[in-house]
Amino acid sequence: MMKRIQRPGLIAGGAAVAGVLAVLTLGTPSRAQQKAGPSDSTKASVLAASDTAGLKGPRQPIFFRHDIHAGQYKIECQYCHYSVAVAPEPGIPSLQTCMGCHAVVGGSDSTNRAEILKVRKAFTENKPVEWTRVHFLARHVHFPHSQHIKALGPSACATCHGDVTRMPQVFKVNNVNNMGWCISCHIERKVTRDCTACHY
Repeated sequence: MMKRIQRPGLIAGGAAVAGVLAVLTLGTPSRAQQKAGPSDSTKASVLAASDTAGLKGPRQPIFFRHDIHAGQYKIECQYCHYSVAVAPEPGIPSLQTCMGCHAVVGGSDSTNRAEILKVRKAFTENKPVEWTRVHFLARHVHFPHSQHIKALGPSACATCHGDVTRMPQVFKVNNVNNMGWCISCHIERKVTRDCTACHY
């Protein structure tokens, strides 16, 4: 009797690709629907990786467009930052998460295709992408993302990180490393200001 070998990563990746393709395919309105009214989606501007020097925030090794992924295509933050609701850190998405879509999605123009090729190459060669961190806290501060996601709900990410759906390149909107900024938020929402909430 032959044993069937299952590969959960492959199955999950295939399911993710099918889901995203269904959203992209089924979510595309017909010409009649397009004429009926304005789309609620924001069309991201066309930019080349060479245009990043004029943008706010650090230049990244791959020009990852939050305004395209989260803005234009409305992919939820937690699709890529999947651990944010259950872990203290939001986590940087793995290349396997990227490849869940980009094994099939190749990009709509030469700039997008060039950046997606970088993702595919890094994945194929098993080389991690060295992203430049945008937001960071002092070592003595603990910020459990999962608690804040649960407390703040759908707008949780934008509260601290700003509207990334309109950012071609992510930049620091709020000084999240400033204790006064955090305390102001806690006062406004009438939650604990006990030192041990963040310093433990």
